[in-house]
Amino acid sequence: MSEKKVRIGFVGAGNNTRVRHIPGFKTVSGVEFVSVANRSRQSSEKVAAEFGMTRVYDNWEELVRADDIDAVCIGTWPYMHCPITLAALEAGKHVLCEARMAMNATEARTMLAASRKHPELIAQIVPGPPTLEVDSTIQALLADGYLGKLLALELNVLQGFVDKDAPLHWRQDKTLSGFNILSMGIWYECIQRWLGQPAKVMATGLTSVVERRNAEGKMQPVTVPDHVDILATYPDGAIGHMRFSAVTGIAPPVELWLYGSEGTLKFDPATRKLYGGQRGAKALTEIVIPKEKRVGWRVEEEFISAIRGHEKITRTSFEQGVLYMEFTEAVSLSIAAGTAVSLPL
Repeated sequence: MSEKKVRIGFVGAGNNTRVRHIPGFKTVSGVEFVSVANRSRQSSEKVAAEFGMTRVYDNWEELVRADDIDAVCIGTWPYMHCPITLAALEAGKHVLCEARMAMNATEARTMLAASRKHPELIAQIVPGPPTLEVDSTIQALLADGYLGKLLALELNVLQGFVDKDAPLHWRQDKTLSGFNILSMGIWYECIQRWLGQPAKVMATGLTSVVERRNAEGKMQPVTVPDHVDILATYPDGAIGHMRFSAVTGIAPPVELWLYGSEGTLKFDPATRKLYGGQRGAKALTEIVIPKEKRVGWRVEEEFISAIRGHEKITRTSFEQGVLYMEFTEAVSLSIAAGTAVSLPL
């Protein structure tokens, strides 16, 4: 029996949409690419020609209201995620929204409330991908007491020397990216899958280059930090230390550690390998994860399968998105005030 056809329109067709989402949807049978509305007519026509889309729109509102699509894939910058999501749900369209979910926690809650008004529609956020293949294993190890009592988490995501002369990137402009900072939201979402939400956040940030040249060639203030240090206190007393930086030249690679009273876990993102050791061991050893448990990127498959009623969204629901947006906002509030911020907001 053939599967129900799902017709998709794309609002925003940047690199991630073209490299990940469109190829991902192509692997799922019965998916039809119908329309696109990118930032310019020219770029929209280019995407349409490359991927066989039949309709190009000059504005996203017309695409969302069109009767010839069932779902909208939102690939814009965060400042457009909330209005497009609300309009798409109101128009009866399923929504796959690029991460980060929104500009702030208020927008995220508004999106969640809209999705709950339309339980017949699927609303999904693109998940943070770095740990997808090891998530279930880490969750199982924690549940089985491998670490004993969790005491500390250490995460360093460091990107090298600062480029002082680079033009302003949209991620450095708060009016486009909101409270999102570097790759913090992506990695925090991964950690949230294992540990849940902390009770308190304390953060400090640095903006090393205070002005950059924008697309019009004018100097514009940089309004998003390029280095942030975070201390998160969890309800059971564990402390999480997270550092995200674009100013750390010749730094070690990304490292993620979990320290417990009886064991230690280390995840190496470069090799996607997990290492562990318990009290009495002299060194960490690789924890071999069977292939069938290494469930990695299947975002587009999961979205279509949920639309067809075959499964429920697990990576990532709007409920989970609200939690990581609350953390994201708490970090920025703490930087601004110089004090700890309690969660939930």
